[in-house]
Formats: sequence, C-alpha cells, structure tokens
Amino acid sequence: MNSTHITEESDPFCLQPLDAAALLFDAPWHRFAVIGDSLSAGTGDPSPGYTDKGWPDRLADILRRVRPDLEYLNTAEDGATTAQTLEKQIARVSEFEPDLLHLPCGANDLVRRAPDFDEILQKLRRMYKLASATGAQLTTFTLGKAYVIPVFPDWNERVTKINDIIRGLATEYDALVVDMWNHPINAREDLLSEDRIHFSTSGQAVMATEMVKGLSHVLSRATSA
Repeated sequence: MNSTHITEESDPFCLQPLDAAALLFDAPWHRFAVIGDSLSAGTGDPSPGYTDKGWPDRLADILRRVRPDLEYLNTAEDGATTAQTLEKQIARVSEFEPDLLHLPCGANDLVRRAPDFDEILQKLRRMYKLASATGAQLTTFTLGKAYVIPVFPDWNERVTKINDIIRGLATEYDALVVDMWNHPINAREDLLSEDRIHFSTSGQAVMATEMVKGLSHVLSRATSA
C-alpha cells in the first residue's frame, strides 16, 4: 500500500486529537508511565505530513486534554531487554506510582542466536507481577508483521511465539493489549524507518490511535460492570 499521499489529517487509521480526547473524556488516569525499549520510547523517523512525535508522547498529549494535571514518565531505553528493564526501570516507575503503565513486548529478547522462550516468559511474568503491584491499568502491544530482522530466517516464528506470550500475560494480568500483528498498516511501503525496524511517525500516529481506542474500551467495560 503506497501511502505517500496520506497525511495525518487524511489517514483513515488516525483519530484527530479532539476526537481522540472525546473517547477518553472520562479517563481517570493522572499518572502515566512507560517502560521498556525503543518501541516503548516511540523511536522512529519523521514522516511527511505527520507530527514528529512517538506514540507515547502523543498519548500523553491526548490524556492531558482531558486531564491537564497528568504526570508523565517514560524511562524506556533503546536496546533494553526485559531483564534490563527489570533491573534499571521498574523500581523507578514503581516509585512514580502510576495509574496507567505501559509494558514492553520483549522485542530485544528475540535478537539472540537461540532465544530461550521459557526464560523470556519467566522474566516477562516477573515484570507483569511487579507492574501489577502498582495497581495501574497495564497496557502493551504485539509486534507487527512489518517488523522483520532478515538475519534470522525463523524471525516470523520468533515473533509469533513472543506475541502469544504477550497475549497470554495480558489476559492473566488484565492488561490492555493492542494487537498490531495483522493491522492493515503493516502493508504500507513507508511504514518503517530507515533502519527497517521502527515505525516511522506515520506508524506512531496509528499506534497512538489504537491505544486510545483500546483504552476507551477499557473505560466502557468499567462503566458497564
């Protein structure tokens, strides 16, 4: 899908800021935190026609439209594994006392010669357990099909396994999971940055929209419960 003619205003997968804020008008969250790796940081090259911001900063901006007093902390570091996130970030975020907390999906755990998925699951579960203890609404996302590292011939199999782990933990800990594996934007020719790993800002904008939609469903369920 060639999206060179698409801008943020015309992108069918993007909500405009006022529309996004309207979906979260009764959002209760005052302290939003993000931990993890470059995907959590929202790293990506600029896309023509799109604001040059990653998805978490976009989400924070939307939440501030309904909660001007929102506190926002993003400790994500490029290249961080789950083990490194546990070691260097989780304590700081726990001290922040978030009520909305985004967790990474273990992407950097996959870039080994032979990933140990039992070990990955154990570390991710530890992270979810510690994150859950904050009492925050947890969020995460799965890796999309466009995210490819050709040096690993079994890459799709690796991603499938980690995505299944993420979906299972999200169910276990009642976390919102935004499933990007089969999202239509995976077909966009200009979705990825020059490194062919990170979403460009057009993808970041769509990610932010999907987070808003997911959180709006969380609020709807809470209201109807």
